[in-house]
Amino acid sequence: MSQWFKDTLTGAHASYARELRAYFATPLAYVFIAIFLMMLGFFTWEASRFFDTGAADLEPFFYWHPWLYMIFLPALSMRLWSDEAASGTSELLMSLPVSITGLAIGKLLAAWTVALVTLLLTFPMWLTVNYLGAPDNTAIFLSYFMSLIMAGAYLAIGAAVSSLVSSQVLAYVVGVVAAFIFTAAGWPMVLGAVSNALGTGIGEVVATFSFLTHFETAERGVLELRSLLYFIGVIALWIALNVLWVSQRRSGAR
Repeated sequence: MSQWFKDTLTGAHASYARELRAYFATPLAYVFIAIFLMMLGFFTWEASRFFDTGAADLEPFFYWHPWLYMIFLPALSMRLWSDEAASGTSELLMSLPVSITGLAIGKLLAAWTVALVTLLLTFPMWLTVNYLGAPDNTAIFLSYFMSLIMAGAYLAIGAAVSSLVSSQVLAYVVGVVAAFIFTAAGWPMVLGAVSNALGTGIGEVVATFSFLTHFETAERGVLELRSLLYFIGVIALWIALNVLWVSQRRSGAR
């Protein structure tokens, strides 16, 4: 167990450093951050008509996080494994004497770091609402925290999908579809359709798997342990699937 843990740490550190350099050595991270911030700013200030509401809070800001994550984060994670196949480094990576779990965790943490940097760059919005009024800063902090954890769940799904296919475009499309399922499961329109077709009980079960359902509690300034555990469980599940699918590729390469 100790040797496995050591190998996992070694693999995580090596893949994290490698992937993080790759993100910022190319325009990918910078383009992602710039476009995401522009879109988030547009939906917060313009689409939500922030200045017409007269409320100095970041509710419109956080409302769009799951929907924008659904579109943008698969673009951040699509290259994590499929790029290895495209560049011809997959076989070399599979032959390294390191833990696949460590490689998967390191790659995920690198993408998660880019997401963290992006969230940190939205800090001026927090300052703005404090300048305009007296918002509930505890609720804002909890929403930021849960947004970061939720981003990890979206990235874990995208990373696992990337390990399953060899095309970045296909990884993005499948990643968006998977992310949409986890997001839209809590959308009132979807819940209404499911409840009408299958019953209220089934609708409530479907809602428990939605990222929207668990993120909305933080937006109200409440940190529910079940919501935190849900996102952590989703991350752990998709890391496990990632490791499983990469292990199968490694076995097939031998």
